[in-house]
Amino acid sequence: MTEAIAGIAIPDSSLANDATELVREAAPPLLYDHSRRGYLFESLHGRRLGRTADPKLLYVGAMFHDLSLTETFRGDTQRFELDGADEAERFLTSRGIHAADVRTVWEAIALHTTPEVPYRLAPEIALVTAGVETDILGIGRGDLPEALLAEITQAHPRPNFKKNILHAFTDGFRHRPDSTFGTVNADVLEHFVPGFHHIDFVDIIENSSWPE
Repeated sequence: MTEAIAGIAIPDSSLANDATELVREAAPPLLYDHSRRGYLFESLHGRRLGRTADPKLLYVGAMFHDLSLTETFRGDTQRFELDGADEAERFLTSRGIHAADVRTVWEAIALHTTPEVPYRLAPEIALVTAGVETDILGIGRGDLPEALLAEITQAHPRPNFKKNILHAFTDGFRHRPDSTFGTVNADVLEHFVPGFHHIDFVDIIENSSWPE
């Protein structure tokens, strides 16, 4: 029987079930519940904005978007968003998903911390960002009915979420600080890693090898 939360059906297919189990096994409840809330918020924003996304692609994008914050899938060099995107690409490709759809999910995950740009792209890309922004930053929360928000957070609670997700971010990329250049992730490390200072864009320009 298809599960529904706040009037949103959770995709019920071998693809979606495999994605759910992969994330449930790799991620702590903090990230699992955050990812599921993300999908539900994404779907509600899609209805509100009149943007129709493929539910299976949207679901995988939501479930994999923070996968690189887990110990199992945490990389050492590139931006954490790219690790999650790359893992989603492997997951979908191995299950025979069309290359264009795989690329859409890759871009949705890779761009989910990039302001503004995703909203100009495919619905799956725009809505993954919308859902994440609602859960993490509260952006768009006021556009969703309180009763539906309550139903979602009852199904997937967010106890002490603000503090815990910031700790998860810090643990996810404190060992690869250079990967945060030009991203919101540098803000996290500057708050929580003593001695960390973001790479300054102006300094790079002024100290480049060009004489003028």
